[in-house]
Amino acid sequence: MPRFAANLSMMYTEHAFPDRFAAAAADGFEGVEYLFPYDHEPAELRRLLDEHGLRQVLFNAPPGDWDKGERGLASLPGREAELRAGIEKALEYAAALGCGQVHVMAGLVPQDATPAEWDAHRATYLGNLAWAAERAAAAGVDLLIEPINTRDMPGYFISRQADAHAVVREVGAPNLKVQLDLYHCQIVEGDLTATLRRDLPTGRVAHLQIAGVPDRHEPDAANELNFPHLFGVVDALGFDGWIGCEYRPRAGTSEGLGWLKNHENDRSADHRGDHA
Repeated sequence: MPRFAANLSMMYTEHAFPDRFAAAAADGFEGVEYLFPYDHEPAELRRLLDEHGLRQVLFNAPPGDWDKGERGLASLPGREAELRAGIEKALEYAAALGCGQVHVMAGLVPQDATPAEWDAHRATYLGNLAWAAERAAAAGVDLLIEPINTRDMPGYFISRQADAHAVVREVGAPNLKVQLDLYHCQIVEGDLTATLRRDLPTGRVAHLQIAGVPDRHEPDAANELNFPHLFGVVDALGFDGWIGCEYRPRAGTSEGLGWLKNHENDRSADHRGDHA
């Protein structure tokens, strides 16, 4: 059965960040994720998790200068030292928070990059991921890479599922996995049912994320995806990871959770039917 984690960077923004943990727990979430923890002390975040009975399931490694538009360092030649320092910092937070997954953002490639420059970015990406995966393995942490759609993030180095899986296979580290965001995948490729059926059984997908398409709101009926069907596919494939709710609520977060209540009601009805 899918397990849903609230993304506290996008959800519950009507509350101050520290208060979002209580709000998520009150709505029944047992796991949380967010973009970056680094504005807060690890001990304070751990206190909030423990106080509200929550599990930290994912966050991102430092992405470079986010405010100036940087979106990761892993594929950027010449930034290796900064990438490595960021990985070390992320692993310190992962240990403190009991988090077993860290997403490493690839970064942006100039639109006019030549084939030789693309090759340099890819070589840098592979080398950085191999180093980072080895460091993370020693800490018992999985590193994740995520294809991101280039409508929302133009120039992002990796945008297609097959490319992410090729990188994971080439690096060959057992703790390097793929983060499959169905929102990004639908925008770039579509064919989500076939993608799930193809990729989840490989064991390379460690984390899923969801949002409605095209506007990144609730995963409900007011979007182009049939989420009850997709949740059924995920369930049938035996996926035992978390599904991060990385969407922007149309209004209040709690008021928009009807999709989750409907899913839980459907699951309860199916369970009753199995034992009728």
